[in-house]
Amino acid sequence: MAESLLNRIAGGDARAVSECIEHFSGLVWSLARRLTRTRADAEDAVQEIFTDIWRSAARFDPAQGSEKVFVMTIARRRLIDRLRRASNEPRMESVEVLDQLPWSDATSRAEVCVEAERAAQAVARLRPDQQQVLNLGILHGLTHSEIAARTGMPLGTVKTYMRRGLIQVREWLEVSAGDVTEGAQP
Repeated sequence: MAESLLNRIAGGDARAVSECIEHFSGLVWSLARRLTRTRADAEDAVQEIFTDIWRSAARFDPAQGSEKVFVMTIARRRLIDRLRRASNEPRMESVEVLDQLPWSDATSRAEVCVEAERAAQAVARLRPDQQQVLNLGILHGLTHSEIAARTGMPLGTVKTYMRRGLIQVREWLEVSAGDVTEGAQP
């Protein structure tokens, strides 16, 4: 009897990984496409699923079920996790909403737009997880605890990402902490 794909993956056989992807990709893709909003989400999900299969291959037990059942169980769990995360994320407004906001005058609007653009570019340079934490905290007004609950990150990680992200953005914008607090309302 030939050794199973998952046992070969667990044994470090790189060719088995390719064979596993080739063998199960259609099945995983169809499930991911049905349970995600966009094609890009489905692609990300499939990559996450096959990475998890690779990491979990050593846990495969033929007595518990077939390789197909094992793969589909992992796929189902990862997709459910993604759906839960997506349902906990706040609904983001389109950037075009900013154009509809009233401004006091053309001069201040131009200044604010330039500063906002610089800030947005600085935030865009951060890692995606830091961007998410800053976005939820600053734009949506969530507390550290709420961000941790919404993202599934540990509270300490959220606090660290917020602090380090703000420090990094200030450095890129060449703004000192004193400049930020002087303009703050009491």
